[in-house]
Amino acid sequence: MLQTITCIECPIGCTIEVETEGGAVVSVRGNGCPRGKAYAQSEATCPVRVVTSTVRTSSGEMVPVKTSAPVRKSEIFRVMKIINAAHPDLPLHIGDVLVRNVDEGADLVVTGNAE
Repeated sequence: MLQTITCIECPIGCTIEVETEGGAVVSVRGNGCPRGKAYAQSEATCPVRVVTSTVRTSSGEMVPVKTSAPVRKSEIFRVMKIINAAHPDLPLHIGDVLVRNVDEGADLVVTGNAE
C-alpha cells in the first residue's frame, strides 16, 4: 500500500511516499533528511500525537493540560475520556502531574497556573 505523507518535522514540509506491505515499511521516498524518514515510518505504522486540552477544576476554572509524551492516535478518545473525568482541586502549577500513565508512560500534565 502506498501512502503520501506531508512531513511536519521542519518547516519545509516534504511530501513523502511510504510503501507498506503487511504493516511493515518496504520503502520511503521523498524525505529530505533522516528525521523525515523516521517520521514517515512512524506515521505509516503507528501514528502518535501529543494531546492538548483543558480540564475543569473542582471550582469550575478551566486549566490547560497536555500529555507529557505522544500517545497512539488510536488511544486519543480514551485519553480524552480520562481528561474529561478529571476535576482536580486548586492550586495547580505548570508541570503538576494530574494523571499518571494515561498511555504507555505518558502522563497528563498541567500547562498553566491556577490558584
